[in-house]
Amino acid sequence: MKDKPAFDHKAFLATLTHRPGVYRMLDRKGGVLYVGKAKDLSRRVSSYFRRAGNARIASMVSQIADIQITVTHTESEALILENHLIKEHRPRYNVLLRDDKSYPYIHISEGDFPRIGFHRGARNRPGRFFGPYPSSGAVRETLKLLQKLFPVRQCEDSYYANRSRPCLQYQIERCTAPCVGLVSRERYARDVRETVLFLEGKASDVIDRWVHRMETAAEALEFEEAAKLRDQIAALTSVQEKQYVAGERGDLDIVAVASKGGVACIQLFLVRRGHNLGNRTLYPRNTEDASEAELVSAFIAQHYLDRAVPHEILVSDMPADHEVLEQTLGEQAGRRVHIIDSPRGDRARWLSMARTNAAMAVEARLASSGATRQRVEELQQVLELDEPPRRMECFDISHTRGERTVASCVVFQDGAPLSSDYRRFNIKGIQPGDDYAAMRQALQRRYTRIQAGEGQLPDVLLIDGGKGQLSAVVEALEDVGVQDLLLLGVAKGPDRKPGMETLFLLGQERPLILPPNSPALHLVQHIRDEAHRFAITGHRQRRAKARRSSPLEEIPGVGAKRRQRLLKHFGGLQGLARAGVEDIAQVEGISHKLAQAVYVAFHGEE
Repeated sequence: MKDKPAFDHKAFLATLTHRPGVYRMLDRKGGVLYVGKAKDLSRRVSSYFRRAGNARIASMVSQIADIQITVTHTESEALILENHLIKEHRPRYNVLLRDDKSYPYIHISEGDFPRIGFHRGARNRPGRFFGPYPSSGAVRETLKLLQKLFPVRQCEDSYYANRSRPCLQYQIERCTAPCVGLVSRERYARDVRETVLFLEGKASDVIDRWVHRMETAAEALEFEEAAKLRDQIAALTSVQEKQYVAGERGDLDIVAVASKGGVACIQLFLVRRGHNLGNRTLYPRNTEDASEAELVSAFIAQHYLDRAVPHEILVSDMPADHEVLEQTLGEQAGRRVHIIDSPRGDRARWLSMARTNAAMAVEARLASSGATRQRVEELQQVLELDEPPRRMECFDISHTRGERTVASCVVFQDGAPLSSDYRRFNIKGIQPGDDYAAMRQALQRRYTRIQAGEGQLPDVLLIDGGKGQLSAVVEALEDVGVQDLLLLGVAKGPDRKPGMETLFLLGQERPLILPPNSPALHLVQHIRDEAHRFAITGHRQRRAKARRSSPLEEIPGVGAKRRQRLLKHFGGLQGLARAGVEDIAQVEGISHKLAQAVYVAFHGEE
């Protein structure tokens, strides 16, 4: 088969229309190199062949074998089509955003005792939705905050329907236990209304209500209730000060870009109803030689089309096509949308903060290990996460035939071990060798403390085990009120051979099997092996300590004097270990029951 003739751009340009539209540049194999839009197709496409611009454009032009054109009625139509084609073909020379997942929301269900919880996907279920939030982590932080302020249940409906007694959340006063009828519908409905007011940005209305109730309680000499309301008012006032965006009442987004050394970062801050909901950090691909204004343009087009659009978008660099972006987004939203690059007052301060965040993120990315970053990014893609998982935890269990069981919890931050946050748990009160019970106890102890404010939840929780272990983990987490945590089980392969592990993601029927050379699998193995090492080390230390100490020291009722009598009577531990129950009972001060306990301490059975 003969090679195709070289692309004759002069003949092609001679016939090209001046109307608006979209152009696709193809290589010899028919692959899409680049997709672009233009108000004037002839003028825009011709510019590529008049001057190279930069090395990236010159490289692309040298590979062009064909150009396909789609004429549109307006530039807005061209913008929409361009965005769809970029998402479909992912051209190697277009700026690409890994940002195609839907944003999470907070959902309040309907019914007598509504649930407040995390939601992602189509908003077609009954109830109210609040958001969008920039990440699942931002939703979890808000839910954690709401749990401290408003005692509205966050447990799953299936868990709620099968309770026979209050859970831990009731014990620590973060739920009023509607599951077992400990709160009236009227009182619960009041708590829900105040939660809604807070999410609507009306925290001051909630404070006014609480102040009125506090004064009423004080007049009625109900000082304990008044003091509780006083503390709630102080907590909510503090939260309001931290979240409130000065001078804002509506919805706006802040988009700031920074680039350096081939790395580009986009910081997106979301403000809804005057409250800062947090930010999302994005690292677009194929950004070499692209200006920061071009990056802003690509982000706005790819991010907002087919998504909810705020009234205003503050940008660090004004895109050249801002007018068509405003027109297209306005048509989509059914109202005017403004793109602003020179705000004043407090808005200028917020935009400056976003710029600083973007610049710092670029510096941190350049300074971090390339291999570590690649591992985390690969795991993000495998697990289909909004953003790279920053904090990961892994648990493992170690014992010798059930003796001296130790559970380990290791923490990785940005793909590297964070040894200062490692924890060990000496497991007690379970059937020896019951790994499920050991795991359940460790998780409950760990996350009860975190729920009480002594730490932070991880983005990913890894468990050394398969589906059975994951089920035990879910039950343990539900008992302490932890939900919407991404759980990943790591099952060993045949003969425990590295590289043959199977990953089980909670909620997915089919396991994940990654190739042995996968950077994501290497990261999972590293975390799992570190948890295993930390657990074994702790178990060996505990076992060695037990070997060095006398078994008599752990027997209730055997104090220093009785230990001295026993050792003196039998000539030391070895003689005592060979003695029977009746022999031990002959020692002064040792009853038959206590003699049995001594015998069991040495022999492990009666």
